[in-house]
Amino acid sequence: MATLADSFLADLDELSDNDADIIEEDDVDAGNMEEDIDGDMADIETLNYDDLDSVSKLQKTQRYNDIMQKVEDALEKGSDISNQGLVLEDDPEYQLIVDCNALSVDIENEIIIIHNFIRDKYRLKFPELESLVHHPIDYARVVKKIGNEMDLTLVDLEGLLPSAIIMVVSVTASTTSGKPLPDEVLQKTIDACDRALALDAAKKKVLDFVESRMGYIAPNLSAIVGSAVAAKLMGTAGGLSALAKMPACNVQLLGAKKKNLAGFSTATSQFRVGYIEQTEVFQTTPPALRMRACRLLAAKSTLAARVDSTRGDPSGNTGRSLREEIRKKIEKWQEPPPAKQPKPLPVPDSEPKKKRGGRRLRKMKERYALTDMRKLANRMQFGVPEESSLGDGLGEGYGMLGQAGSGKLRVSVAQSKLAAKVAKKFKEKTYGSSGATSGLTSSLAFTPVQGIELTNPQAHAHQLGSGTQSTYFSETGTFSKIKRT
Repeated sequence: MATLADSFLADLDELSDNDADIIEEDDVDAGNMEEDIDGDMADIETLNYDDLDSVSKLQKTQRYNDIMQKVEDALEKGSDISNQGLVLEDDPEYQLIVDCNALSVDIENEIIIIHNFIRDKYRLKFPELESLVHHPIDYARVVKKIGNEMDLTLVDLEGLLPSAIIMVVSVTASTTSGKPLPDEVLQKTIDACDRALALDAAKKKVLDFVESRMGYIAPNLSAIVGSAVAAKLMGTAGGLSALAKMPACNVQLLGAKKKNLAGFSTATSQFRVGYIEQTEVFQTTPPALRMRACRLLAAKSTLAARVDSTRGDPSGNTGRSLREEIRKKIEKWQEPPPAKQPKPLPVPDSEPKKKRGGRRLRKMKERYALTDMRKLANRMQFGVPEESSLGDGLGEGYGMLGQAGSGKLRVSVAQSKLAAKVAKKFKEKTYGSSGATSGLTSSLAFTPVQGIELTNPQAHAHQLGSGTQSTYFSETGTFSKIKRT
């Protein structure tokens, strides 16, 4: 049986063997890493960012030359009518259009790379220019025009930039901290500008070819935005299929440029609008409605591109109907609001209105009900003059109240149901329901006529509870008997 010390020694031996294996693997990985680093360094050393040919290589590729040659031949030959009956995917002209769309995207990327090269070289001469002119082609034209000239008043930039930007560039150049470039660097910068302008011209030629074939490739999209704008949209999106898969909000931004207003007003500038602003519908729309029209055009253009991608309507009727729908909507937006119609009076309602009922209304009627005294005061007897407060018919008239023969000088107010209920509760609370009387109650009562009189205490208590007072008169109006409580 192995002891504890022997097991520890065995574990140590295993650990030492594993460490040796790990060290060998690390040596192999380190060797491979050194080889990779050497290879990467060799690639980096071969790259020379001062050389334009090592940065821009598109124009020297076989694919670029083949496509441009086919485009030039197709433009010279014109459209081939014999291929109109073929399936769209099998048509060689359609395949050329797809290749042109892909090439236009590559040309855009190549122009951006050359623009960065020009910007890095010309930054020593005019560092503020890149913040004033954003578009790569405009920047290349301005750089080629200015060159090493320090006084921009001697350089005519008319036609290259807007007047406001030209003024800002001239003022900024007078205070710039840049210095003239060496002749070698300036020559490389001018060559890069020429290459960027050549690529831009090739891109325009490709778009012209695609535009000439848009009536066959995308008839519905061309019916809405026109052949030129349809070709630009397809070229920027990367083909008709890519345009059909794109949402309308992104189609609206295709071809949008970053605008530098140089501190001027933004009232007349259109933001977030691309190639769609070049359409006839957009240009004929009033400025206040152009953004709505742009969104509508982008939405309908997306629908038309989806129809064209599936060859749903080669005749283009769908596109023409969508364009007519756009036109009607824009005309509807421009219509003045309808005149405000006079509101007629409501129909007279001859039926009595519904009145609320219930306990609250009954109590209110009982509280404000017409009393018997007021009824007599409002009533007059025929042929009998009424008494008045000032006499001789002056003052407030009493009507039939207190007239001779009525037998009443004052009309007692009838006890209301509410008062009767309160009196009943008071009686039950004071005397209880057993009928017992208080021990201090006397059966003797003093009256002014008879003197001492025997009375009933329970009847006396009943009169106290009711709170009434009786007055008796004879038929002749003489006093007969008064009971006072």
